[in-house]
Amino acid sequence: MASCAADGGCPTDYMAVSISLLAIILLLMRSTWPFLIHKVPRPKGSSFWLPAIQVFASFNLLLSIVMSLNFLKFKRRHWWQSCYIWAVWVEGPLGFGLLLSCRVVQAFHLYNIFVRRRLPPIRSYIFLPLILLPWIGGAAFIHIKKPLNYRCHMTTQWTIPVVCLHALYVAALVGFTWAIHHIEFRFHELKDLWRGILVSTSSIGIWVVAYILNEIHDDIEWLQVATRFLLLSMASIFVLAFFSISSSQPLVSQMSLRKKECQEFGSMGRALGISDPGLLLPRESAPVIDPNEPLDKLLLNKRFRQSFMAFADSCLAGESVHFYEEAHELNKVPVDDSVRRVYMARHIIDKYIVAGATKEVNISHRSRQEILTTSDLAHPDLFKNALNELVQLMKMNLAKDYWSSMFFLQFKESNTRTIDHELEQPAVWNFSPRLSSVRGDDDPFHQEHPSKDRGHSSYNLDLR
Repeated sequence: MASCAADGGCPTDYMAVSISLLAIILLLMRSTWPFLIHKVPRPKGSSFWLPAIQVFASFNLLLSIVMSLNFLKFKRRHWWQSCYIWAVWVEGPLGFGLLLSCRVVQAFHLYNIFVRRRLPPIRSYIFLPLILLPWIGGAAFIHIKKPLNYRCHMTTQWTIPVVCLHALYVAALVGFTWAIHHIEFRFHELKDLWRGILVSTSSIGIWVVAYILNEIHDDIEWLQVATRFLLLSMASIFVLAFFSISSSQPLVSQMSLRKKECQEFGSMGRALGISDPGLLLPRESAPVIDPNEPLDKLLLNKRFRQSFMAFADSCLAGESVHFYEEAHELNKVPVDDSVRRVYMARHIIDKYIVAGATKEVNISHRSRQEILTTSDLAHPDLFKNALNELVQLMKMNLAKDYWSSMFFLQFKESNTRTIDHELEQPAVWNFSPRLSSVRGDDDPFHQEHPSKDRGHSSYNLDLR
């Protein structure tokens, strides 16, 4: 016991290392599972690199504890085994500090978006290094003063400030979370964030007690072995719980390991429970499409919009119509339902407005900045100017070619058949329970695909 307490290699040390290896494996599985198994598309921006940095920081934290506290029996012969590299820099700024800073950034985003109802005033790649500055400054100060002994331990006068720095970041995370506790989230952001804080705070509490005892009482051998085991095992539980209980983005249920939450949503509107706009109800008649009517009025019709969108996609210019579709869904949300409006607005901004977005639309710099610097993400006219610009652009670039395309001819034929079918069999809409709602994915040309819908087979026979 005396030898392994000082040099490492106790049975409890190997048990703790095994727990940390298992935690890292589970963490890697949890982070890659949605992309490999559920085929979730990789998000861009901070939605991807913040969780990736959390995995990196978690690995650094566990590895630094193993290397600095001699869990494995080895002698420090090389510069890269220095206590100041592992116990100061890797464990501090690159480990615990980086891990907590990523969560503070996420909570800061939620606070700005749902409480202040505006985009964060500072980008994540700028805000994260700013939060890390106290850790970097503290690590540099310790490195200059050289207070560590040969076993990488500090005295009491150094241990207390280090523990206070850890507690400061936990308090900042709790503070931002408490500021948004009154928001009625549509997904699991707040609940998961609180759950993560409770689990991680419990493990951090035990970890801090073990850290203080391990640093101060380095002359008690059994205490060194016990606290060393607690330090690594609690850190393993902490990093796994902290990452697995996510609080990042809407549609987080798609990335869940629980089968009951693994759902597919065709759009953000469906995920938020927004009714599909512009669909023909059973008792409604299909409107006659007049090419002489303004395009913005024609686009209000769901069937026409789907046909026009298919034509625009074939021309590799469909982002404007997709933007119109989702902005139209946003208008279906009541003005007083600010939470759903904020969710939808942020989704549209991330997908169509920000520079480098997956479907970035061609709007003026003035309209783009007007949206990105808005003081109210729930404002009903947030995308009004952008929509007007895009409708004018579609009139000049797409509308003229659409009227002479096969897409319009197919749509016109499909629309005519629908009207004739309604005139011939009006009772079907009133009495058939199977036609009380729109079918399937609402394909505007479903009349041409009888194999997909047996309900149209008798209609096709009548045409023959």
